[in-house]
Amino acid sequence: MPETTTTGQWFTASDGHAWFFDAGATALDFAYTGAMGDNPDWEQLHSADELGAWLAARFPGVETGERDLVDAKALRAAIASALDAAGNARPVEAADVDVINLFAATPDIPPALPGGTRQAGRTHARAGQALSALAREAVTVFGAESLERIRRCADPTCGLTFFDESRSNNRRWCSMQRCGNRAKVRAHRSRTGG
Repeated sequence: MPETTTTGQWFTASDGHAWFFDAGATALDFAYTGAMGDNPDWEQLHSADELGAWLAARFPGVETGERDLVDAKALRAAIASALDAAGNARPVEAADVDVINLFAATPDIPPALPGGTRQAGRTHARAGQALSALAREAVTVFGAESLERIRRCADPTCGLTFFDESRSNNRRWCSMQRCGNRAKVRAHRSRTGG
């Protein structure tokens, strides 16, 4: 899979507080471009242009069209459903596995060294290739050897799920700016009686 340039994304809570959430994998960040978690207004992909902007931030040079938006939302729904299942220790539904596998089976963005004098293939990647790269990453994340790293935020009121990519495999919070900070504040108040 090609290297991506950005993981995570900014969200705004219902109280107006902005916070950064890195789901631990670009494919899982993609799942959170829809109405997941405690904020149903998280939908980011209303148009092919918005899809193009999201993909281009992670896969530079990707071109998108209206049909790509339909495909992207189908893949996103399957990844989101698989993430919810894995985060709740349930098996991933066969229909979601089929969708992820279908996208993963298509060609993704080939690696290329910059600085050559000749262009091999297309100069811009298609959205389908970027979606394939996301699906291939999802195959890795939801594979048996990685499932133990999928966990829910330790704040019982949160519900966000992420892939713990930390070396020590001990990430607890969806975001230190959000739930981690709230937990620190609660612990401090508990210690100081405030």
